[in-house]
Amino acid sequence: MPVETTSQMPATKTLRPKIERPVILVCIACVAIVLGAGAVSPGILSAGYLLQQLQIAAIVGILATGAMLVILLGEIDLSIPLTVTGTAILSTSLAGSGNAFLESIAIPAGLAAGVAIGTINGLGVVIFRIPAMVWTLAVNAMLLGITVFYTGGFKPHGAPPPLAVYIAHGRTLDIPNAFLLWVVVGAIVLFLLRKTVFGTYIYAYGQSQRALFMAGAPVEAVTIGVFAFAGLMSSAGALLLVGYANQAYQGMGDSYLLPVIAAVVIGGTSILGGSGTYAGTFFGAIFITLMSSVLSLMQVQDAVRQMIFGAIILAMLLINRNRRAN
Repeated sequence: MPVETTSQMPATKTLRPKIERPVILVCIACVAIVLGAGAVSPGILSAGYLLQQLQIAAIVGILATGAMLVILLGEIDLSIPLTVTGTAILSTSLAGSGNAFLESIAIPAGLAAGVAIGTINGLGVVIFRIPAMVWTLAVNAMLLGITVFYTGGFKPHGAPPPLAVYIAHGRTLDIPNAFLLWVVVGAIVLFLLRKTVFGTYIYAYGQSQRALFMAGAPVEAVTIGVFAFAGLMSSAGALLLVGYANQAYQGMGDSYLLPVIAAVVIGGTSILGGSGTYAGTFFGAIFITLMSSVLSLMQVQDAVRQMIFGAIILAMLLINRNRRAN
């Protein structure tokens, strides 16, 4: 059946993302948390503090960009933690090797590793028909074994790539370069989702994979492409994190999985797939960053913060459980 056939495709209005109530609510929540925390600690309202939060939010936001596309498919990628850690260890090892050639390819190699991991995830889902949650969890476990074997369980030797440090810490017109990079990535993803056939396929896949297949769309290519892009975003976020922290270490990405997923779902993307806007993910990442910062200022333990992120995800699951039916 030709691709132009629309009788079996989901309704057009659901394929065109628009500003939704969750986006407005998360924006209001961002303002509320800043004003509320600022009433207790006025320093939070300073431009310096807010710009720093945008700098940190860029890491969460870029990681959430890839996670959002996977979730739009109705899938989930649990290999984010070790993709981040693996990329960090690989890039710093190359950048600190003392070999000019290896130093020059530290960033491309890190990004390529993310694409390779994402492609493996996509192939596993497509070829073996294993649910992405299970497959990516297994890949994450294998990556953990590889990193422990490579480092011996100790802090890896190396140095952050200078370009990663410049982007993570540098500023242009007093705006963090990391945030500017995130804006560019966001603009590309917005164009992809709103103006391309591939973006339409992503939303249609999440609503009904069978209908998309019957319409003649390249379902397998879409799946592999989305997971590969998600791997690229995980590695890009890892390089920003390496530049920001000036080091790589075991478990570097462990604390990012729940915040990243929370940023996506709190912005209105349905965990069941097929519905959501990038604007929601963008402001969701900012909200999660602000909330994490405020909780840190309140000296709330990391374990409690993870519980809060988990509660947010569960709450959004309950709110959106009948979303497809509506």
